[in-house]
Amino acid sequence: MKKDKLKVLIIRFSSIGDVVLTTPVIRCIKQQVSEVELHYLTKKPFESVLAGNPYIDKIHFLKDSLSDTIADLKLEDFDHIIDLHHNLRTLIIKRSVGRPSSSFNKLNWQKWLLTNVGISRLPKKHIVDRYLETAEFLGVKNDGAGLDYFLIGNYDLALLLPPSHQSYIALVIGAKHATKRLPVARLIELCRLIKHPIVLLGGPDDVERGEIIKAAGGQVFNGCGKFKLDQSA
Repeated sequence: MKKDKLKVLIIRFSSIGDVVLTTPVIRCIKQQVSEVELHYLTKKPFESVLAGNPYIDKIHFLKDSLSDTIADLKLEDFDHIIDLHHNLRTLIIKRSVGRPSSSFNKLNWQKWLLTNVGISRLPKKHIVDRYLETAEFLGVKNDGAGLDYFLIGNYDLALLLPPSHQSYIALVIGAKHATKRLPVARLIELCRLIKHPIVLLGGPDDVERGEIIKAAGGQVFNGCGKFKLDQSA
C-alpha cells in the first residue's frame, strides 16, 4: 500500500551543540518537502533541545540495549535514514533497519591531520552545509535562517536570578572535553575585564570551577548546576 507521507529518520545522539547544529536540516526538510513525516533519534539527556521543535513529528531515544532501539525503529517502517552521527552504532542501526540511508562525512582523517600534523585538508564549508548534504536527495537547500532552539516553558527571570543580576552577560564555562573549555585563569581574567554582572552557565561538573571564578572577584553569579538546559537557554 502506498504511503501518504515520506517517512524520514534523522540520527544524532549528542551532544548539545551538535544536536542544535542539525536543526536547519530538520527545518529545511519539513518546510521544503511536501508530505514528510520527520522522526529524530537521540539520547535522552538531549530531549529538551528538541522537545519544543515543531518540525519534528516524533522523538526516539537511544536505549541501553541497541537491539531494543532497533526493534522500535523497525516498527516505524521508514523510507530513509539520515545519519548525522555516523559511528559504529549508527552503522549497526542502518544495516539492521535495512532502509536507504545517507550519512554525514565526519572527515576524521582530515581532522587528525590538522590536530596532529598541523596540515589542514578540511573543506571551507560550514558544518550546517555539510549536514545538509545528506538531504540533497530530497532537493533540500540551506534557507539561511540559522539554528533553531524552541523553549518548552516560560520562565520568570526574577525567580531564577538575584536582583543584582537581572541584567547580565551569560558566560558558558562548561564543555564535555577539557580542550573545549577555557582555563579557569583565563575565565577569571575575562570576568575582571567585563564591567557588567556575569552569570556563569554550566553543568554540575562545573560548579567547583564556577566557585573559583566567583571568588576571584567581579560581579559573578555562579549558575553552574542550578538550571535545566531549557532555563539556561
